[in-house]
Amino acid sequence: MFRSEYKVEGGKLIKVRLSKDDGRISAIKITGDFFMHPEELIEDLEKTLIGCPLSEKIIVETIRNFVESKKITLLGVTPEDFAKCIIKAGESNG
Repeated sequence: MFRSEYKVEGGKLIKVRLSKDDGRISAIKITGDFFMHPEELIEDLEKTLIGCPLSEKIIVETIRNFVESKKITLLGVTPEDFAKCIIKAGESNG
């Protein structure tokens, strides 16, 4: 499992643990002190990201499309913030 933390400007913290296979996300867990409503959809977001290439642009698009289609409210974070943390985890050495 690769891990990273990203402190969003303004104070919110995103934590990511992920596994990757051939440049793609094979497992992911997103936690932190950000707000997402409805919060139970974080697990659906994680499932949506499985198989996604470790490309910041694609991850941002995937998260943005998910948030818009599910009418999710994000407070203190953006899809770009999530993507930065995910890419940081994907580039780490464990």
